Parts: sequence; structure tokens; C-alpha cells
Amino acid sequence: MLRRFAECFKDLRDPSRVEHSVPDLLSQRAYGLALGYGDLNDHDDLRRDRLLAILVGKEDPTGGDRLRDRDRGCPLAGKSTLNRLELTPADATLEDRYHKIVYDTKAIDRFFVDVFLESHGAAPEKIILDLDATDDPLHGEQEGRFFHGYYKCYCYLPLYIFCGDHLLCARLRPSNIDASAGSVEELSRIVSQIRERWPEVQIIIRGDSGFAREEIMGWCEGNKVDYIFGLARNARLVRAIAQQLERARRKYLRTGKSSRVYRDFRYRTLKSWSRSRRVVGKAEHLAKGSNPRFVVTSLSKSEYDARGLYEDLYCARGDMENRIKEQQLGLFADRTSTRAMRANQLRLWLSSMAYVLMSELRRVGLAGTELARAQCSTIRTKLLKIGALISVSVRRIRIQCATGYPYANLLARVLKNLQKAYLPIRC
Repeated sequence: MLRRFAECFKDLRDPSRVEHSVPDLLSQRAYGLALGYGDLNDHDDLRRDRLLAILVGKEDPTGGDRLRDRDRGCPLAGKSTLNRLELTPADATLEDRYHKIVYDTKAIDRFFVDVFLESHGAAPEKIILDLDATDDPLHGEQEGRFFHGYYKCYCYLPLYIFCGDHLLCARLRPSNIDASAGSVEELSRIVSQIRERWPEVQIIIRGDSGFAREEIMGWCEGNKVDYIFGLARNARLVRAIAQQLERARRKYLRTGKSSRVYRDFRYRTLKSWSRSRRVVGKAEHLAKGSNPRFVVTSLSKSEYDARGLYEDLYCARGDMENRIKEQQLGLFADRTSTRAMRANQLRLWLSSMAYVLMSELRRVGLAGTELARAQCSTIRTKLLKIGALISVSVRRIRIQCATGYPYANLLARVLKNLQKAYLPIRC
């Protein structure tokens, strides 16, 4: 995966003077993020790490063959080299002195979708694409920095698209836009790429009320894509379920427990929608009072009744927020502290690459184990960052783990699962 990710970059450096290839640099950065090292400063120590050098693929993990005396003993790149990778502008040329590694946005976008497609042995009957936007707080004068009234801070507003645990899109955006801005463009390319491989698959787009926009719903209807979005309540919608709200209130007073009653109806806004659409209203009464909620969908009643549509299909979108939290809290997707937005986009993609690696480890290596649904931070603590004695000789590098390590059997099973999945491909 990392080799293919590296193919999305163009290296303009003089090959005779290169000690760290693009795959090496990207691997070092992605593995560092997966292992819990979110800052470039961490790599001033990590560049001496022999085990990380083996992981990256260095032939000499001791760093004894480096060209300069000051670099000997450091097989990996330092923070300055990695920083130059991030700061390369889109129009870099051979004449530039330092910044000469350019990424191809379209190639990276296709890469993440390709990884998702290749994870399936056969085309599924149905897939659900979840959209969500979140805040990425900023603490400097970064390009594209704006104050966001809802989040009450200066931030970016990245757009994420997932299919289950699979990351399909991580687009960094300024925060002076609507949460749904650019969604049609992202969905258009992703759906087209999916249908190249799976022309018959049913695709459902799912998101909160920030994505219930005429532009997105109209695009879905014109491209045979289904959708379900939350719908912000208003006085007309609340009046439409007034009877159901009263029934829910009476049931709550009778039982003392929260109650729900659903209504399925057609609805059209006064100006913004081009047609009437199916809306499901949830009339809920809680201890704090009534809690009316609504969703709009293109799915028919024969596919989902009102209760199933809301409780089984729409509410399941909450799991996507856990995936975003994994990236931001566990894999440092919020470390967008460089000056240029292009560089911060690359940092978001590097975090995304670390997530893809950890997700693949979870999907393949941890399948059928107690950690099959564990978060990245848990996998890191229990399987990746464990104590060991490392000795290096001329012929081999020896790793000795403690006999009291409680997950030794699990680690052996993970290795077996990975070998079974990937060794036949290499052969």
C-alpha cells in the first residue's frame, strides 16, 4: 500500500544525491503516526531507531553507510527532510533547491478508493457512503484560517467520506463555507470510480442535516444514487407530526419511559427544493420534553418502513464519528500547523494513510480476535508498542520479547493471518 501511495508523488531530486527515497519518507512518516509519533520533531530521535528503519525497508538499519559523517548512525530521515517533503509547492521544478517532491491530488484521491475496492473479493449488493464534516482547530496564522461560529474557534472544516471502516475521502477545506460544500464533486468522482468496478451495486449516501441540500439530493436522483439525510426541523415539519407528538406524550405519561411514534409523509420546502420528497418524522417524548426529529430519503417504503429507516439505517451513521475520532485523536489528523494549506492537506493524507494501515491490520490481521473491533490507540498499545530487547549483528537483527507479555498468542495469530493474506500475493 505504501509503495502504491508513493507512486502518487513525483520526485524531481537528483537520484545520485538521494539517500531517502519517496517510499522511504512516506513510510517513515505513516509508520510514525501509526506508532503514536505525531510531530516532526519526534523524528530527530526516531531517525536513529533501527527497528523503524527495518520497517521502512532500509538495507542498512544501522545507518553506517550514510554519506556524511554527521548522519552516520542515523538510517532514517530527520525532521528537516520530512518537512521539505510537506512544503513542496505544486509548481516545483528541477531548478528548485530544496522542495522537489510533488504530490498528484487526483492520483491520491483514486488511491484511497482503490484500496477500498480491492478489499472486497466480490461486488457487494449494497454499500453506504457516510459524509461528515468536523472542526480542525487552528492556533496560528495558517492559510485558509477562518473563525467558525458553531465551533467557536478558528479552524479548518475537513470533509470525510467513509464506507464502513474504509476511508474514501479526507478533504481539507477552509471553514468559511457550508458543511456540504464540494460534496457533489467528491461524490461524483467516488461513485464513478466505484461503478467502474461494480456497475450494479446499490449506493446509498448518508449524512446529517448539514447535507440535506437540493444540489446533493438532485445529483443523487439524477445519477441513480439513493440517499438519507437528517432534516433540520421547522414549524411546518413539527405541525406535520403534531398528532404523533401528542400520542408519544401520552404514552410517556402512562409508562414513565421514553416513547417514539413515527409518521411517513411527503414534504416539499416553499422555495429551495425542486420536488416533494419522502420524509419520516420521529415524534419522541423524553423526560426533558418532546424531541421531534426528521430524515429525508429517496428510499421507498417497500425497502424500509419508517421505524427501520430511522433507527436501523439513519442512526447507524453515528459510527462514522468514531472513525473521525480515531484519526484526529489517535492518528493526529489535526496536526495541520504548517503555513500553507497544500502542506496541511498532505499532513491530513499522511494521517489517512496511517489510518488505512491500521484499519487493514484490524480487518485482516485481527479478524476473529478479541481486538477485531478495537480502536487504533488500543491496537497500538497492546500489539505495536511493546517492550523488547533488540540486538544487531552482521547477519541478523534479533528481537526478544518478554515471556510475560500477555498478548503473545494474539500476536502470533495476527502474524499468521497476515501471512495467509499477503504472502501468496507476493509469490
